[in-house]
Amino acid sequence: MKTASITANLNYLEDRPAVSVLLKTDSTKEVRILMKKGQQMKEHKAPFPIVVELFEGLIDFGVAGEKQQLKRGDLIALEASVPHDLFCIEDAIIRLTISTADSVDRVKNVAN
Repeated sequence: MKTASITANLNYLEDRPAVSVLLKTDSTKEVRILMKKGQQMKEHKAPFPIVVELFEGLIDFGVAGEKQQLKRGDLIALEASVPHDLFCIEDAIIRLTISTADSVDRVKNVAN
């Protein structure tokens, strides 16, 4: 059994989203992204399917140029190679589920 807390040790960064691994399983990596109002993650693609959960806050989530507002509790799943972007409207806690074959460094590079 493995456990983690999405709300423990919240360290928002002023200049970019904060990305950290919460938990690794045999098939996924559970990643927390902390975004402050006004921060963004420019359009990018993931090489494997992903699931994004907005745990707290409000973001504009763009998929292939179309914006959708995500609020607390919303989930969105994307297949591999789908262009997407995020813009933070209210300070946000985001849970990102990626494949173990995917790289957390890739996510961190998008956040810079």
